[in-house]
Amino acid sequence: MPYLVVDLEMSGPEPGYHEIIQIGAVLLNDNWVELGTFLSNVYPENEEAFTASAEKVHGLSWDELQEAPMVYEVLEDFEKWIRKMLKRQGGDLKDLVICGQSVIFDVNFLKFAYSGENIDWPFSNKLIDLHTIAYYTFRILEANGKSVPKSLSLKSISAYFGFEREGTTHNALEDSQLTMICLQRFFQMAAKFKVAEK
Repeated sequence: MPYLVVDLEMSGPEPGYHEIIQIGAVLLNDNWVELGTFLSNVYPENEEAFTASAEKVHGLSWDELQEAPMVYEVLEDFEKWIRKMLKRQGGDLKDLVICGQSVIFDVNFLKFAYSGENIDWPFSNKLIDLHTIAYYTFRILEANGKSVPKSLSLKSISAYFGFEREGTTHNALEDSQLTMICLQRFFQMAAKFKVAEK
């Protein structure tokens, strides 16, 4: 089953009021080999919902996004890109596993966007969440005397594995790539875990 590591930048935290302003993703095959990347800005329709606090996070201004494609165009391009990378003509994408950092937050925004544009949700509900994996793995490591970060932010988890963002602001593709690398590292660690016999 293919894996889709996705990250969104939004105009704020509330689906339905705030909007997606950038979609970034990395598509991987069954063996976690990268097939391709996707990045697109999205035109925001609701200037009133465009928050200064969100702009500080992603660094995208209202003016910068005025030439971006509408959300329905980006969603169509996103699906076309996935199908092209997987060499598929049509049908749903329910065999994909969506992955991300606190991924349900991104999925909720995506589902709202699909619904708002009257486009059928093509994906399943299979998710892999980096935040949850880090929470449990770090607890196991800490119980075994290992030093682990106190924060479960993408920045902290990435730093634990020796990676960091290139800039100070978030970019949906860069965050997708960092999430992918961290998940790969956790899966490598999991393959080495041993359970003691009782």
